[in-house]
Amino acid sequence: MSFDAGSRRSIEQVLADARAGLDRVEPARLAGERASGALIIDIRPVEQRSRDGELPGAVVIDRNVLEWRLDPTCEHRIADASDYDRRIVIVCNEGYQSSLAAAQLRVLGLHRATDLIGGFQAWLELATEQR
Repeated sequence: MSFDAGSRRSIEQVLADARAGLDRVEPARLAGERASGALIIDIRPVEQRSRDGELPGAVVIDRNVLEWRLDPTCEHRIADASDYDRRIVIVCNEGYQSSLAAAQLRVLGLHRATDLIGGFQAWLELATEQR
């Protein structure tokens, strides 16, 4: 398979396209999303969770198996992923990988998938300020 130069896109372009279809969540709204029934998914690697802490109320799913765990038709899905209409908020470390992951979940038909603006670091900063 070959590609011509016209089919090349920067990661900034791919990220902008991914975010264009998302109703991204501000860190201050995350608790409200959870209270409203959203499934909060932390895709940060174990090293980052060990270093920076856990995200309260989040389900941890490794990024490399995310689609399989959240696809309602997949035999490997988690119990909470039984509905295409479920609100899902993906959280990564700084809000980049989560945008790409949420866009991919939308390709699967999970039309309410989105991500947290600024990721865990933005949430942590807000939580620290509120103490």
